[in-house]
Amino acid sequence: MQKLDIAANDLGIHSFEENLKKEYKEALKNEKFKTLVDKLKIDENLLMKYTSLLEESAEEYHNCLNCKHICECKNKVKGYAYLPKLEGNRIAFNYKACKYEEKLLKANAFKKNITLYQTPEGMLDAKMSDIYLKDAARFEAIEYLTKFIENYPNVNKGLYLHGSFGAGKSYLISAAFCELAKKGYKSTILFYPEFLRDIKTYLGADEYRDMINKIKNTPLLFIDDIGAENVTSWSRDEILCPILQYRMDNKLCTFFTSNLNTDELEKHLSVTKDGSEVIKARRITERIKQLTDDIEMVSKNLRK
Repeated sequence: MQKLDIAANDLGIHSFEENLKKEYKEALKNEKFKTLVDKLKIDENLLMKYTSLLEESAEEYHNCLNCKHICECKNKVKGYAYLPKLEGNRIAFNYKACKYEEKLLKANAFKKNITLYQTPEGMLDAKMSDIYLKDAARFEAIEYLTKFIENYPNVNKGLYLHGSFGAGKSYLISAAFCELAKKGYKSTILFYPEFLRDIKTYLGADEYRDMINKIKNTPLLFIDDIGAENVTSWSRDEILCPILQYRMDNKLCTFFTSNLNTDELEKHLSVTKDGSEVIKARRITERIKQLTDDIEMVSKNLRK
């Protein structure tokens, strides 16, 4: 009985292997499939165990061979092909970036050097080469940032850039940070009003302390739209003041944008539900003055 069972088992294995071989031979009739397996130069006895996966790979490989631009990508994962690779005595299948995606990944690698807090991802696409140059009111700020990029890290003062709505203040500084990120310098950009609303949810948690410490220590910090937030004693005295004090003590470059000049900002920061607190507000503006150079930019509204 045992010999019969062994014989039956051998027959089953043989039948299974014959089916694998048959499926593989059938797949070879497809030119796309044949092109891929010929390129692989792997033993046929191993290849036939992966026929269905190889058929999928062959289709994606063929799409890549005939693709002229990543926008034309027909594969399941845009910019990637599901391709085989020999690993020991097995074939592994993984998604591999195409040449167009590789180029994009390389071009965007600098973005990992910039941390965003409540800031649109589009800020990472800002470029100095795309800056609007047909308004003389913008020239002082552009010249300042151009020199800053050239001289960093041999500088320890940032910029307080204030002026009219929609003048492109945030874009200018973001573009400068992106240029510096391409040189390998790390930075943080935070949209201040939303950042304050968000950070309340982390109070008392480890994430809160980690976030504050990262902001304190980031080599380059951009606090966007200060003066647009709802002021509380907590946000002013427990969040903003310690950050600015630390950065001032450690000579870390800090940038701001605002629709308010520093005198207007001081008035804004002085009014809380507890009343007028001029001295505490002045404590903030004095630190900002220590940390930055001041430029006003009253320009046309580029958002219209």
